[in-house]
Amino acid sequence: MTETTKLKNIASQVRRDIIRQTHAVSSGHPGGSLGCTDFLTAMYFHIMDHNPDFKMEGKNEDVFFLSNGHISPVFYSVLARSGYFPIEELATFRKLNSRLQGHPATHEKLPGIRVASGSLGQGISVALGTALSKRLYKDDKFVYVLTGDGELQEGQVWEAIMFAAHHKVTNMIAIVDWNGQQIDGPNDEVMSLGDLPGKWESFGWNVLTMDGHNFEDIISTMQTAKEKSVEGKPVVVLMKTDMGKGVDFMEGTHAWHGKAPNDEQKEIALAQLEETLGDY
Repeated sequence: MTETTKLKNIASQVRRDIIRQTHAVSSGHPGGSLGCTDFLTAMYFHIMDHNPDFKMEGKNEDVFFLSNGHISPVFYSVLARSGYFPIEELATFRKLNSRLQGHPATHEKLPGIRVASGSLGQGISVALGTALSKRLYKDDKFVYVLTGDGELQEGQVWEAIMFAAHHKVTNMIAIVDWNGQQIDGPNDEVMSLGDLPGKWESFGWNVLTMDGHNFEDIISTMQTAKEKSVEGKPVVVLMKTDMGKGVDFMEGTHAWHGKAPNDEQKEIALAQLEETLGDY
């Protein structure tokens, strides 16, 4: 089995997890979760040097932050499937007393979660603090942070972007889920982001783009991002994705940003996704 085939198989199972988690409680955010499945699968099963024997401080390992915390279903699935906590715990998503809250939280001490997220706009700032800490302790591992494109409408994001360029924070790589959708509609209708690559470049960043559904492109682009870190500029990867990827009636629309499938829709979705690792 090739590495790409292995990753595709994992991603198919993760997508099934997303559908089943959100359906079971009639709530959650399947659209963006499905869109970021391939990226997070590649990160946790191929790209990052990380340890499922979770330590909050993350010393001597790569650290990942999910800024757009509403896509917790994909994050929980990838963490469980890579060994951070029992896969069966996915069945507790969004239920009372569960460690798998609707947005990731630290109070429950769920392995793999280093910051409560979901209040959009804060993730890059948190990741910067961690990157500076690693630099202080001469830890040569990377910090990664995923943010949504609609999230870039938050002012704090651009303060953090300025800070990173000024302080030459090159051991942090930002990734933007550039799907063009947000909860109220297409970005261009709600509040256009304009020339997004040009904006990041004007703020002093190296800008890369990649296809968030092509494993070869994800792996090669993230390697290039690490290599560019020696150039003295922070690096951002603008990742083109389709919201709802993998389920035909969910793809390319904001309608499934925060809407769970009903019984019939669940069965239609699961019929399109191969069960490769076994459902929880």
